[in-house]
Amino acid sequence: MIEPTDKEFAYELRTLKERLSTMAARASEQIALAMEALTSQDDALAHQVIDGDRLIDVDENDIDKLAMHILMSRHPVASDLRFVTMALKFVVDVERIGDLAAGIAKRALELNRLSILDWRGDLTRLATLVQKNLHLAIESFVGGNLDEARAVIAADAEIDRLNASLFAQLIANVAADPATVTRVLPLTSVSRYLERIGDHVQNLAEEVVFMVSAADVRHLKPTSNN
Repeated sequence: MIEPTDKEFAYELRTLKERLSTMAARASEQIALAMEALTSQDDALAHQVIDGDRLIDVDENDIDKLAMHILMSRHPVASDLRFVTMALKFVVDVERIGDLAAGIAKRALELNRLSILDWRGDLTRLATLVQKNLHLAIESFVGGNLDEARAVIAADAEIDRLNASLFAQLIANVAADPATVTRVLPLTSVSRYLERIGDHVQNLAEEVVFMVSAADVRHLKPTSNN
């Protein structure tokens, strides 16, 4: 991949990888804090998440600049080229994850001003699945692990299923008691944001597959066992 004498190029690639990992880890922490703000009704924590989204935006800009510098000055080929072009897509998905985490925090602020809805749906479980998948996607990126990346892609189906189930339960609450609509709508948004985060995590895993194997799996449907 890299000529042993080209230490500067190797350093730039290593820095790019480290910055991508740090940005993804920051986004993962944002999800956890946003969900904590929601469950603990913590306005200060919600504001912390919203303000923290700026750091992810800074990460995106810095990584874009570094990736473009490498492309223009180093003219990478083969696997190095795949890695750098993947990085430009990777940051877009991670930045969107950060935006969605901030969206959850904003919904938390709305809900904190309303009476608590007596509802037993488990948004926490959905958030846990999404965060677990994001952590696995980060690990697959750092280690270049195809099996982990493919496991992330496969797991997205369960995230979609749980989001659909939670949405149906929330709508059932409104049908039973229309007065709950003002509390239900922010919760449906949170569920939808988590599902969309799951989609971006799936994108990250697909980008890892391309980086490692040059295989484009973005539009392939999972194989059914039925």
